[in-house]
Amino acid sequence: MAHKRTLYYCHLMLFMLSIWFVSSLAETADQILIRFRNSLTNHSALDNWGNDPNLCNWSGLLCHPDQTFYGLKLEHMGLGGEVDVDTLLELTNLTSFSIINNTFEGPMPDFKKLVRLSGLFLSNNDFSGEIPDDAFDGMRKLKRVFLAENGFIGHIPKSLANLPRLLDLDLHGNSFGGNIPEFQVKSFRKFNLSHNQLEGQIPKSLSNQDPSSVAGNKALCGPPLSPCTNNDKTPNKSIIPSTPPPPSTPVGKGKKNHYILVTVIVVGAVVALSSIVAFLFIHSHRRKSLQPLILGQKVKFKKNANLKESQSVDITRDFKKADDGELNFVRDDRGGFDLQDLLRASAVVLGTGSFGSTYKAMILNGPGVVVKRFRHMNNVGKQEFFDHMRKLGSLTHPNLLPLVAFYYKKEEKFLVYEFGENGCLASHLHGRNGSVLSWPTRLKIIKGVARGLAYMYENFPGNKLPHGHLKSSNVVLDHSFEPYLTEYGLVSLINKDHAKHFMAAYKAPEMAQYDRPNKKSDVWCLGILILELLTGKFPANYLRHGKGGNADLATWVGSVVREEWTGEVFDKDIMGTRNGEGEMLKLLRIGMYCCEWNLESRWDWKEALAKIEELKERDSEDEYSSYVSEGDLYSRIMTEDEFSFSTTIEKFQNE
Repeated sequence: MAHKRTLYYCHLMLFMLSIWFVSSLAETADQILIRFRNSLTNHSALDNWGNDPNLCNWSGLLCHPDQTFYGLKLEHMGLGGEVDVDTLLELTNLTSFSIINNTFEGPMPDFKKLVRLSGLFLSNNDFSGEIPDDAFDGMRKLKRVFLAENGFIGHIPKSLANLPRLLDLDLHGNSFGGNIPEFQVKSFRKFNLSHNQLEGQIPKSLSNQDPSSVAGNKALCGPPLSPCTNNDKTPNKSIIPSTPPPPSTPVGKGKKNHYILVTVIVVGAVVALSSIVAFLFIHSHRRKSLQPLILGQKVKFKKNANLKESQSVDITRDFKKADDGELNFVRDDRGGFDLQDLLRASAVVLGTGSFGSTYKAMILNGPGVVVKRFRHMNNVGKQEFFDHMRKLGSLTHPNLLPLVAFYYKKEEKFLVYEFGENGCLASHLHGRNGSVLSWPTRLKIIKGVARGLAYMYENFPGNKLPHGHLKSSNVVLDHSFEPYLTEYGLVSLINKDHAKHFMAAYKAPEMAQYDRPNKKSDVWCLGILILELLTGKFPANYLRHGKGGNADLATWVGSVVREEWTGEVFDKDIMGTRNGEGEMLKLLRIGMYCCEWNLESRWDWKEALAKIEELKERDSEDEYSSYVSEGDLYSRIMTEDEFSFSTTIEKFQNE
């Protein structure tokens, strides 16, 4: 009897140990969320994840009044990469997921695994391709589906039409084709299928919808649009049956599975006894590796972040046939190819941004060009657009990437530029491709950028923002690292709401103060670019949605300079520069003057250019011959009468 009791307690102990072991393997919600964040690109907008034990204080997280997490609202954050659905599946409370207005692309992820979702919001990204008919199978709780302004093609999925609780559906601005299916739901709160390629007769159940909800589909007919005629497409005959419920699991089989599970757990507990030490070590090490990024850390891009690993893409789908669609060259010395040459060219995707996709096209027996797609110029009239493009085409400067041609459509526009063979500055500063920019190269780049910006100010004297979108990803380099500005002079063409959310100049502090940019806003962008080039750190506020005023990089640099001199303000790749420390400090001071929050104290473009032109690769012997240490040099710089940053910065105290 005692033997049986001992055996019973041993089994009980093993069972309890197995439960503890299995529970210890499970990650907490905050660890799962950080793992999901780390699977994304350009996730600096989520830097505060992990800094607060209360998930409800994290950016983009939705919580109930009782502080229970239930959703992700990651909108307007510049996020990209792959949506890791398998990681999201581990968030058992997740019922709402939104990534509206980001840069995700490719086929729609396999969201049908997330059967608890009631809301799915993917609008204004660059998803593309056909959506499988079974893409929404099992998602019987879905009430809201927003897929607008993407590049989806093919038929509207049958499983989407079969959703039993659907209240809001927005698919506008894609290329869905074929007939509109019969939806299981007969009454919608929001319904929009406009501006697709749908055809045939509209189902009677949708005849009471507003005509605008199906506008822009030229081959549709029937109420609420004009009646169908004999020449119209045949009526929709695809009556979609309701999806049958999945067969229930037999009770006996469920019990059998339960016993098998218990047996597996008990056996696993034995294995756990021999591996617990190793597990704890790995678990502890992994927790450290999941610590969130902090302000001031470098943003690490994937290898060759500016070029996707795709050999070729077909850009003909983007150049849809239009009555007024033709390739217009802006200069006589450019050209040598036409629209058909461009459509036949092999192409790769260079990236996707807040305005649309960017391609590199290799024209047969012709030049390599960059094609930029702009989807937010819809309010610009044709004549105004043509006149502005010709003005941009007339600009000639060694540090402006020449505009070659443009393609006009009412819905979107394409600009064709010459190709910068060495990629963009951002990829060299933040990529992992082994690129190291020396101090002389960085000085050469910033001088070229300043000269190009000054030229823009001179040629657009009445424009507050002659560039408007100056940042490291819009500075491309040639084989000798000569810089060229791109995406310049477009502010007057971009929809104002989109410009406020995404254009670099609208991130300047005056947007928070006055809700409008200033003639010195481009100078602020130049200052941020200088600080980024010197520190090697990405300005995280460029990734955030909304108005300006969040000068993270400038604030961080100011705090380092104000509180102590550690040398950490400079990128490690230029820290070892001999006889260049003084000139680097001069450029740092110029950058801080350009980033002054006080507009009266901020330098104008002429003063910034003059000071940058004075810089040399090496320190002048007479000025810095007394240089002994970082602290001594810092003290010398800080005592100069003209130097200030926002307020008078305290002098360095050498302990």
